[in-house]
This record gives sequence, C-alpha cells and structure tokens, in this order.
Amino acid sequence: MSFDHWDEIRTAYQVARVGTVSGAADALGVHHATVIRHIDALEHRLGAKLFQRHARGYTPTEAGQDLLKVAAQTDDQFTQLAGRIKGRGDEVTGELIVTSLDALSPLLIPSMAQFLTGHPDLRVRLISDQRLFRLEYGEAHVAIRAGSLPDQPDNVVQPFFTQTLRMVASPGYVARFGTLATGNVADHRFIGATEDTPRAPYFRWLHDTVPASSIYFRATSMMASKAAVRAGIGIGFVADWDRDGTEDLVEMLPPLEDWSAKIWLVTHMDLHRTAKVQTFVRFLKDQVKTWGVSVA
Repeated sequence: MSFDHWDEIRTAYQVARVGTVSGAADALGVHHATVIRHIDALEHRLGAKLFQRHARGYTPTEAGQDLLKVAAQTDDQFTQLAGRIKGRGDEVTGELIVTSLDALSPLLIPSMAQFLTGHPDLRVRLISDQRLFRLEYGEAHVAIRAGSLPDQPDNVVQPFFTQTLRMVASPGYVARFGTLATGNVADHRFIGATEDTPRAPYFRWLHDTVPASSIYFRATSMMASKAAVRAGIGIGFVADWDRDGTEDLVEMLPPLEDWSAKIWLVTHMDLHRTAKVQTFVRFLKDQVKTWGVSVA
C-alpha cells in the first residue's frame, strides 16, 4: 500500500462511517459506482474482505476495522494539517461527531446551538444510539456515556455530571390509584425498560424491586417513559433536571442513590488534543454548570 491509494482508503473510511455506498458517495462528491470500484480494488489489493454486504448497507469486517482505525486517524490528521497550512490551525472547522444518550438531547442541543454560533465553519453530527460507538475506529470524536467508569484502552475519560431520576406519576394516575403511601407496590402500575436485564440503574432497581406483573408499560427511551407517565399509564422516572411538562407530576418516593448515574465525557487519545475536540470539551464543561445538575 502507498499514498497513491489514499483515495481508495478514504472511500472505505467514508463507507464505514455512514454505512452505505450512497451516503459515502454524497460525502465524497463522487458517483456511487466510483465508491464500489474503490472498495473492490482495495479488497483485491489487500486480498481480504473489508466489508460484509447486507440489505441495509456495509459493515466492516475485522480486517476492515484494522484498516479503518488507521484511516480515521489519518483523515483527522490531514484535516488538522490542512488548517495549519492555511494558517487556521487553531480554528474549529470540519466535522465534529458526538455520540450521546438520547435522553440528554434537551440539555445538549441548546448548548450545541450556542457552540455552532461561535464556530460557524463547524458541522456537527449528533448520534443517539443504544450501541457503544468505538472511538478508536473514528466512529465519534466525543462520547457522552452513562454508568460505570468506561475502561476501553486508549480513551481519555473525564467526569461530567451525575444524573438523578425522580419517581413520579400524573395527577390523573394518583386520582385513580393513589400514591405508594396508600397501597402496596403490587397494587400499582409501573413503567419499565424493554430489556430483561436493563443497564440503567433506575430500571435495574425497578426490575429488582417491583413484581413483573406490576409493569404495565415498557419503553426503550427516557423520552417515551416520560410521555407514558404524563399520559397516566403508570409510575415512572423522569430526570431531576427535566421541568418541561413535569411540574404537575406527583413524586411517589424521595430519590434514592440507586437511581443516580454518573455521566462521562470520553475522547480517544489520538484526537483528544485536536482543536475542535479540546474546544468542544472545554465548552461542555462550562455549559454543564448552567444545566441544573450535580456537576462531577
């Protein structure tokens, strides 16, 4: 392999990043046939399959992941080099990929809007997904994660804040079923997680404390759980910082320590000191002080 083949490697990186040939073609400004030709040529040259093809797109193989790890780092380094050559090395430009919990979007997006106002040449891709994005393969520049301390090698992990949940119900639900103080847990209806072994600490507490027969509604996201609470379906959790449409909800129990989760800022060591990552992380650490949460 040589620098002469960088176009093919860059094409493979874009296919891995967006997952489809058409998406990579749009990102690179080329015809989709060019993308396919580059992938085929690169696989032939390496003597290995870089992607598994399926109906929904392309997924990197183990060999593809090894190549794309280098490609992601190189692509970002070229971006930084181009900025320095143009005398703009300290500016925040290009694309910033952030992966976060969907439940944090009401906090994060207004802050991102402010950040973009100050950096008009930046493009942000915000990804909210259940799966763990791999920073070492360039899937994201900054990850906002919850739970135990992330322990992936070569990642830089910084405490961000602590999120606590409130157990609440709508006034309509309380009028029908009362509060937890007026009846047994088994007499009430609860909103739980869809997983059999939920990862969120508050849903784990619910799973261990409340009989399965008392879970009348299950949801995959905090936004859906909140909507179910407001609709009067049952008792559920909302974030302690969330005051949007939750002012009239009735607290069913005082917050427990088991309902809290640590939130972390995670970056990869190879990109941690780039201008856009450093500037964005510093900005978030200032912004979190205005969010009404317990700052780590």
